[in-house]
Amino acid sequence: METCYFRKFKNPIELHIPCRLCGKVYTITVEKEDYETYKSGMGYIQDIFPYLSAADRELLISQTCDECWHKMFDVEF
Repeated sequence: METCYFRKFKNPIELHIPCRLCGKVYTITVEKEDYETYKSGMGYIQDIFPYLSAADRELLISQTCDECWHKMFDVEF
C-alpha cells in the first residue's frame, strides 16, 4: 500500500505502523497537528486526514494493512 499524494507539510511526522496480522511495517507521513487532533479523539479520521487513502486511515485505526483487510473481509460470490 503506497500513498501517493503531493502535499507540503508544515510539520510532518512519520508514523511507522506494523500490521497486526502480517507484521509488515508501513510508514505514513502526516501533519503533526493532525495526528495530535486524531489522538485526542476530537473528530472523524476522514475529516482529520482527508489527504490519506482509506487504506492508510484503516491502518491507523485497526493496525490492519489493506492486503490483510481484504483477505479477511472480501467475499467472492
